[in-house]
Amino acid sequence: MRNHGIGSWPARRARRSPDRVALLHRDRPVTYRELHERVLRAANGLRTLGVRGGDRVAYLGGNHPAFLETLFACGLLGAVFVPLNTRLAGPELAHVLTDSGSSVLVHAPGHAQVVAGLRTGTPVRRFVALEAARPAAGDTGYEELLAAPPEPVDLPVGHQDPCLIMYTSGTTGRPKGAVLTHGNVVWNCMNLLVDLDLGSDGVSLVHAPLFHAAALNLICLPTLLKGGKVLLEDGFDPRRALELIERERVDFVFAVPTMHEATAAAPGWATADLSSLRIVLSGGAPAADRTVRAYLDRGLPFVQGYGMTESSPCATVLEPERAAAKAGSVGAVNFFSDLRVAGPDPAGAAGAADGEQGELLLEGPNVMAGYWGDPDATDAVLSGGWLRTGDVGVRDGDGCVRIVDRLKNMIISGGENIYPAEVENVLHGHPAVAECAVFGVPDPKWGESGHAAVVLRPGARADGPELLEFLRGRLAGYKVPRAVRFLPALPRNALGKLLRHRLAELP
Repeated sequence: MRNHGIGSWPARRARRSPDRVALLHRDRPVTYRELHERVLRAANGLRTLGVRGGDRVAYLGGNHPAFLETLFACGLLGAVFVPLNTRLAGPELAHVLTDSGSSVLVHAPGHAQVVAGLRTGTPVRRFVALEAARPAAGDTGYEELLAAPPEPVDLPVGHQDPCLIMYTSGTTGRPKGAVLTHGNVVWNCMNLLVDLDLGSDGVSLVHAPLFHAAALNLICLPTLLKGGKVLLEDGFDPRRALELIERERVDFVFAVPTMHEATAAAPGWATADLSSLRIVLSGGAPAADRTVRAYLDRGLPFVQGYGMTESSPCATVLEPERAAAKAGSVGAVNFFSDLRVAGPDPAGAAGAADGEQGELLLEGPNVMAGYWGDPDATDAVLSGGWLRTGDVGVRDGDGCVRIVDRLKNMIISGGENIYPAEVENVLHGHPAVAECAVFGVPDPKWGESGHAAVVLRPGARADGPELLEFLRGRLAGYKVPRAVRFLPALPRNALGKLLRHRLAELP
């Protein structure tokens, strides 16, 4: 094969394990042989729409086999796949489509209304409707696209060629498109296969959204590369998650902390048979101590990993055998990557010593090529091959890293540095607190002061003075927030990441 990118994976898998189940979606199995044929049909169908090497093809929809078929089809053609966040509003989607220059949009029926507003003012010229009984005039139905013959496609695609443009979550402004090459994706998967030892008989539960790098590149693609089975869920339901783990003997699951918390709080948690689980991976945000403990107390290997879209996304992961001994750590840097904790001079060669805090810098074949069409933003985070993460961490003597907080989240109050994550972790220990977030507000005396937003557990009661008193004695006085605001829910994006800037904007 001349194609060395991920588009060739279905063909390579089909020749080794054609009858093994690749996907299980809505209880319908798809073998690797079937996946390969559908990808060939999709590639030939996209070619009839004019898609060629370098063209961008966007996808708007939830978890569905068509997401992966379109991704692999683009990889066969040398085109670039652009997954869209389904929670974005029309103007935000228009920005991403325009910024990426996407010429084709594959979309699910639930997004027909927002798609109607994208038919003008964007570079999209062809629309492909998924599962639509009657596509809009001029649109192509997805199954119609797959009516193309499964003719072999073998174009030269290398590891250096762009594979994906994954737009950052945009928690502080307009999202930027991280360009991930085929090599970035391949080496990210290799890191996971080496460090977590995934098996070809593995069963992975994918219920986080595939349009985020974590669900796609941390669990789905490594499982398919290894030849395992992916349980592809339309969305997250904690009760169904417990049922699937028990019925399908799931051994690998990834979720963000809010999803793990919901699963541990779901009816049936205490009695569900979870003995098949070998890896319970958490990422996207730091997990509270109580969440980690809920899984460890059940004897489950709860491991945290760290990364970002720009690193494809994995940078570190905790080995399951050290889940209890290193609880709260995100583990050591991945096998094919390198990590440095920056010292006082980030540009200097000398890094911080073990136990000293500093910004995390990453290097390796999984680090993005840059931001799409934005050389200034690229230069701001990439220097000499090292990626400035914007995250503050500390490494222990065993090489394991603990994330302190985002550098931009740090509150400077009276010259003292306050990391919200530290305060939040303590506040989570109050029995009435379901969720919390600490953020900085301008203060005429101290420059900034910390405030806390709190969501109470159903039926629980607590007031601000009680919660602040709970923190005193557990934290230094300057770290205790000045005030508490109670909210029905914290603002989050589709992957559960906190939109902290919205808290600071509240009146």
